[in-house]
Amino acid sequence: MPEDAAATTLPATAAETSPDNPWPLQLLSQKLKMHIDRAPSAWIEGQVIELNRRGSNAYLTLRDIDAEISLPASVWTTVLDRQAAPLERGSRVVALIKAEFWLKTGRLNMSVKDIRPVGLGDLLARIERLRQALAAEGLFADSRKKRLPLLPHRIGLITGRDSDAKKDVLRNAALRWPAVEFEIREVAVQGNTAVAQMVAALRELDAHPVVDVIVIARGGGALEDLLPFSSEELIRAVSDASTPVVSAIGHEADRPILDDVADLRASTPTDAAKRIVPDVAEELVRVRQARDQLRRGVTRLVEREGDRLASLRSRPVLLSPDVMITHRHDDVERLKGRAHAAISTAVVRAADQLVHLKAQVRALSPQKTLDRGYAVVQLAGDGTAAATHRDVVRHPSQAPAGTDLTVRVAGGRFTAQSTGGQEPAEE
Repeated sequence: MPEDAAATTLPATAAETSPDNPWPLQLLSQKLKMHIDRAPSAWIEGQVIELNRRGSNAYLTLRDIDAEISLPASVWTTVLDRQAAPLERGSRVVALIKAEFWLKTGRLNMSVKDIRPVGLGDLLARIERLRQALAAEGLFADSRKKRLPLLPHRIGLITGRDSDAKKDVLRNAALRWPAVEFEIREVAVQGNTAVAQMVAALRELDAHPVVDVIVIARGGGALEDLLPFSSEELIRAVSDASTPVVSAIGHEADRPILDDVADLRASTPTDAAKRIVPDVAEELVRVRQARDQLRRGVTRLVEREGDRLASLRSRPVLLSPDVMITHRHDDVERLKGRAHAAISTAVVRAADQLVHLKAQVRALSPQKTLDRGYAVVQLAGDGTAAATHRDVVRHPSQAPAGTDLTVRVAGGRFTAQSTGGQEPAEE
């Protein structure tokens, strides 16, 4: 069968293969090689943990800086010989890696095309770049800093196993406040597992319900030893923590990035112990001073109020309070006398007016007119009820001859009979 015809019967992709229609191993290897050959080279960073020279080739193993991951690789000795100083186990390097697939053996090889040691200057420059990038994000802003409690109930401590830093923190904290309690997490503080262990311990203590502050402590060391405390993973974990974090790394001159993101930077582990708990002796002195100030303040207040009370009592109105009542009694008596006189005068004046009015009324009374000799002549009634309303005779025509009359004089009444009227003579 022609080769072209055979090729058309093979599956086009790996997903289309089956037990009845598989790929030849050669085809799989060719496709793998084509795919791997298309992968670009990449610069990686790691630590040399194995290095063996075999003729013109050398074989080395690189390990990740912060994780338990390693990668075998090969390099031409000519690449190694270009280095100013020979590479040794433990060296920190950056390498240009290209993946290669050997078709005949089916082996994947990582070929080092270039390799360079990472010096202290490179490490410092890299730390500074990371520091600036994180600062630009605002991770170091003062507004993010959390205040430490005055007296923490329990202190979380992340430190090395049986380290001097741990002993310094515990001893100095106990000297300042004997009742202090710690929640301790002993982890690796250098090496490729340090970052993962410290981040795990930090998150565990941050979730602890009674831990009020967390201290990350380590003694001094070389720059390479303190690199985990400038790890971006650890820095972001500290930034995300809800519990205040205190950085106590190395000596005064050591400045890992952890110092910038922590809520408080202590120059040493001993300084951290002094700053997270108060000194019981100093606090007792402050309590005594506060008590003395309070006592003096209360004494001054009582004395001042006593003086004010004595001053008030010395005033005449309080010295002889009956004087105020006597004065008011005199005023009441005086006003009462004036009111009585005014009422008496009004009553006398009103009585005089009443007598005068009575005299006026009596002067206008018909009886007075009768007393002066006048008489009232009325038509005599017929004994009926209308007789009570007798007409007063005002004109002679009302009393013709023979008309019975009633005459009322001052002394009483009498009857009479008219003899006829007479018109008044005209003047």
